[in-house]
Amino acid sequence: MSAPGAALLTRPPVPGGGGRSLTMQLLLAVVSGGYAVGAALGWGSEELAEIMGDFGLSAAALLAAVSCYTYARTSDSRERPAWLLFAFSSLMGACGNGVWGWYEVVLGEAVPKPSLADFAFLCFAPPAIVGLLVLAKRPVSRAGWVCLGLDSWLIGGSLLTLSWSLALAHAARTAQSGSPGSVPRAALSLAYPLLDIALVSMVLVLHFRRSEANRSAVNTAIAALALTVLSDALFTSPLLSAEYQSGQLLDAGWFAGSLLLAYAPWGARRAHPEPRAPGLPRPDRTVSRPLTGSLPALTPYLAAAVCTLGILYNVVDGRKVDRVVVFTGCTVVLALVIRQGIMLIDNIALTQELAQKENHFRSLVQGSSDVIMIAAPTGTLRYVSPAAAGVYGREAEELVGTELATLIHPHDLGRVVHEVRRFLAAPPTEEPTTRIECRFKSGSGEWLNVESTVNRHQGGLILNSRDVTERVRLQAQLQHSAEHDPLTDLPNRAVFTRRVRQALTGRRAGDHSTAVLFIDLDGFKAVNDTIGHQAGDELLIEAAHRLQDSVRAGDTAARLGGDEFAALILGDGSRDRSAREYQVHEIADRLRTTLSQPYRIAGSEVRVAASIGVAFADPGITPSDLMRNADLAMYRAKAGGKDRVELYAPQMQAEVVRKAELAGRLRSALHDGEFALLHQPVVSLATGEVTAVAAQARWRSAQGIMFTPAEFLRVAEYSEGAAAAGSDGRSGLPAATPARAAELGHWLLEEAVAQAADRHRIGHDVPVAVRMSAQRLLDRTAPLGSVEALLTRHGLPSGALVIELTVSDPRVPFDELERRLAALRRLGVLISLDGFGSGYAAISALRRLPVDILKVDRGLVDGVVESARLHKITAGLLRIANDLGMQSVADGVDLPEQVTALRAMGCTHGQGVAFSGPLDEYRLRRALVRGTFPVPGGAAQPALAGGSSGGSMAIRRGSHNETPVPPA
Repeated sequence: MSAPGAALLTRPPVPGGGGRSLTMQLLLAVVSGGYAVGAALGWGSEELAEIMGDFGLSAAALLAAVSCYTYARTSDSRERPAWLLFAFSSLMGACGNGVWGWYEVVLGEAVPKPSLADFAFLCFAPPAIVGLLVLAKRPVSRAGWVCLGLDSWLIGGSLLTLSWSLALAHAARTAQSGSPGSVPRAALSLAYPLLDIALVSMVLVLHFRRSEANRSAVNTAIAALALTVLSDALFTSPLLSAEYQSGQLLDAGWFAGSLLLAYAPWGARRAHPEPRAPGLPRPDRTVSRPLTGSLPALTPYLAAAVCTLGILYNVVDGRKVDRVVVFTGCTVVLALVIRQGIMLIDNIALTQELAQKENHFRSLVQGSSDVIMIAAPTGTLRYVSPAAAGVYGREAEELVGTELATLIHPHDLGRVVHEVRRFLAAPPTEEPTTRIECRFKSGSGEWLNVESTVNRHQGGLILNSRDVTERVRLQAQLQHSAEHDPLTDLPNRAVFTRRVRQALTGRRAGDHSTAVLFIDLDGFKAVNDTIGHQAGDELLIEAAHRLQDSVRAGDTAARLGGDEFAALILGDGSRDRSAREYQVHEIADRLRTTLSQPYRIAGSEVRVAASIGVAFADPGITPSDLMRNADLAMYRAKAGGKDRVELYAPQMQAEVVRKAELAGRLRSALHDGEFALLHQPVVSLATGEVTAVAAQARWRSAQGIMFTPAEFLRVAEYSEGAAAAGSDGRSGLPAATPARAAELGHWLLEEAVAQAADRHRIGHDVPVAVRMSAQRLLDRTAPLGSVEALLTRHGLPSGALVIELTVSDPRVPFDELERRLAALRRLGVLISLDGFGSGYAAISALRRLPVDILKVDRGLVDGVVESARLHKITAGLLRIANDLGMQSVADGVDLPEQVTALRAMGCTHGQGVAFSGPLDEYRLRRALVRGTFPVPGGAAQPALAGGSSGGSMAIRRGSHNETPVPPA
């Protein structure tokens, strides 16, 4: 056999042999030997011999009684009654020897026959017999109980026949023909051997039927009682009974038997048997012992032979065959016949049952889809089930005799050998089976993944094996799917994060030239919106291929989600930071150029750009911080104009922290009352009359800084971006929620309606315009009819509220928005289309939505004087408004020249600092009392020129500049 095959099934030595202590055994041998030597030498005097022969035996029996009784009290097993009976039996022996010593030693008289000592000695055997019955293995059927009784009588009857032929018949005839006083003595002399015969019968029966539990203690107790019975037999023999005196060598047998019985329970306690699993052979022992196994079967024939010897003894001696011998022999033969008949019937039933079970298990093994193999201790396969042909593609006969080690893949053999040796070294009760997975050679030469359940079997192994190749492939596929993006097959975020961590903590931990690149495709959303998501997916796949082909073999390219990719560029150990930055920047710029090349999608050419952020592994940086830095650099590249590469700088993080703090203050500003509501007049370009006021929010922070909408809306945009990043765990920064933005919008609407209602009550009946997005107007989380409820609660009349609608999301359902606006118009709410002239949805909204006012975007108004193109565009839009019969409002009218040009184009209204900046409530009411603003024909001044009654207010360019707000 090969060396690997030998190592596979060679059981390693088990440490700790568990040998018992020999102290008590040596002490027992010394004391018993000393007593035997003293008895052989006569103890030096007759007085000492009588003392040791009487009270010495009594002390030994008393020690056995105390020992067995103490053990019985500390044990909770089913053998406890047996040890109590042994204790009582020994106590009777102690009493008998004590009475014997009282007569011989104390009184100096001969012991009368019969006496109290005889009664005690006769009470020794019955409890011992019952105790042996308790220790015997109990039969499981009625036939078993009958066989137990028959076995006892076979042994006892044969011994009785032999004893009666040798001595007991002579004693019985002497008692019948002797004096009247000789009958009790003869009966007493017959009682001893009869009880001994019964005790010997039980000893022999128990030897063949003893229980496995506490086996050492039972064997020791049997040996002690056997030694006692042997001494009794010698004592009752005619040769010794007439000349027996206390203290002779015969007493050493009784003394040793008592000490051995005293030692039996405690010696067994120290010798713990090796634990083993049920149904498994005891390890390191001979499994089969033919001689001891056949003795129970030979017992009936041995008993019949002994009975025959008793009869032959009478015949050979020339004496008449005693009727007791004939009767006993006949009963023994009858018991033998009955027992053999029972055993024959039992054997027939067992044979049939065994055949049925064998057929049953053969059917199970042959019909099982699993391959069952039995390997010998040498590692050779001794049995292989027929399922091997279907699983391994090899016939079972071909595999039988093959070394198991030659069938296992060489790369798996070492692991399998280690697992098998560990399994064989483990206690069977703690680990009855083990499971091993390895590759197994099939008939076609292919390596199959096999899972085997391994059990012990007579020093070898039983292997229940099944083919799990498909399961292993599926697991590998699931593992690949869990670690790779399903669309591009690039590693996903989890794998990328793990590899970044490995790069920072492994052998490259000191290499600070490792870099992480975050890549975002600019313009990808437009691809999805214009030619569809299927085309977008094809573009992502092509971009992933380009990225994978562009990185080095040891680097990692991954898709993080959406149109975001990442690359891990491992360092080269360079200590020149500037050279490494230049090299990585060059790699990133090459990636940017590659990803920005045109894509051929669905027969058309599509272009996107790439914004790339680069961050290096500075000393002590964590994987999350490194990826966050690359993400920040990528966002800086997008903010800087897109299609560029940006290296991370520490000030980027400082700016993020500042914006995060600002966003945090913004979230609490609403509850702390830090928002103020201003109004900017909307003026008729023809008359200068104030026709409406536009509500605008300002944030007056706790530090006294007032932020314009442009400023805190940028913070809100940052918060929303951080919320999106926080959803995938990139930034870890606090983020504003859509619920917070909705809360701010609701506050603006309610404040505007409430203040407008107060102005109407004092006679200022100009409408108020509030800007609202289409998404918020259709928000299903907002209370249904919230605008209607506000109008009713504050009593604002019809036509006093203008909703400036902004449509910036292509996913807005125009049908639902149209129904919502129509319901508001029925309440008298005017609808203004905000930002007209910018965005893709302006014409669609104008075509489908019920609109009353067009508000020209300030981007067109800013260039209406300088740019001829913008002048024509603005004129065309105003012509559309006039043709549709709508009012028009120019937003951001800041210069007198713009007023003149817009009025010439047909614009009806204007809003901007050319007339007035945003006003608080006090100044607004003053302006409404005045009612009109001068319409500039040349260089014009705003209507309100002072901060108070006599002050002046500087005109600032841009309608969203800061405006000092004095207390009302």
